[in-house]
Amino acid sequence: MPDSLTFTNLLDDAALLSLEHQLHLEEVLADHSWNADLQEQRFEFTGSRTITCTRFHLLGSAAPGPRSWLWAWANPSGFPDSLVAASATLRDFGQRHGIAELGSPEVPFDALPGSPAEPHLAAGLLTEAAKAVTGHWTSYNGDAGGGTRVAFLVEHPEFRLPPPEPTRVMRVIQQAIAGLSLRDHRRALHSYAVKRQLGAEFGPDHATLSLTGPGLEAAVDFDASGRVAGIKATLSSPHGT
Repeated sequence: MPDSLTFTNLLDDAALLSLEHQLHLEEVLADHSWNADLQEQRFEFTGSRTITCTRFHLLGSAAPGPRSWLWAWANPSGFPDSLVAASATLRDFGQRHGIAELGSPEVPFDALPGSPAEPHLAAGLLTEAAKAVTGHWTSYNGDAGGGTRVAFLVEHPEFRLPPPEPTRVMRVIQQAIAGLSLRDHRRALHSYAVKRQLGAEFGPDHATLSLTGPGLEAAVDFDASGRVAGIKATLSSPHGT
């Protein structure tokens, strides 16, 4: 990452890869319930089968009363150090790079982009930024009662993405452009391509971005405002079948 970073940079860096992981998580879990024992450090999903996470990380909680997010490292409940270590890493990163949203113990909703009114939306923004810093890409945002939402990063072999497949890559890109609040389209798409180990090369003046990978050739055009104006893509089976 460059030395000069902002919170919104991190949101764009995370946006598409996070979306793909969350889509994959939905497919793996389908209808489910969740249960976490924070002191025993056990997190599991139950439904048609039980998936016990190999690791999980408590990031923090968003509460409707104070309308603020509280990072896990600053929570007075005294959670195990290993459970809040990721949030402490984010604190150190935020303080090092001057990103108050990560470095402060408590973050008012109004200090976040768009001033989200609902706890789950505020938790989602902090979680997205956390993914870009930690490299843990699968998250879960659960109801903690009283309107409070608690956010985790969760790990399990089944949550890992399969190799990039052309149709799915294009679905993620199109869904992100249509449904996510991307601040910098160029940054978001380039970040996704690099993290997905796709070829990514800007044309003159960054007016176009060429994406290549097994079975994929795509040209993304940007308008004068830097937003995606069009995509031309050629897809084929990555295995030539």
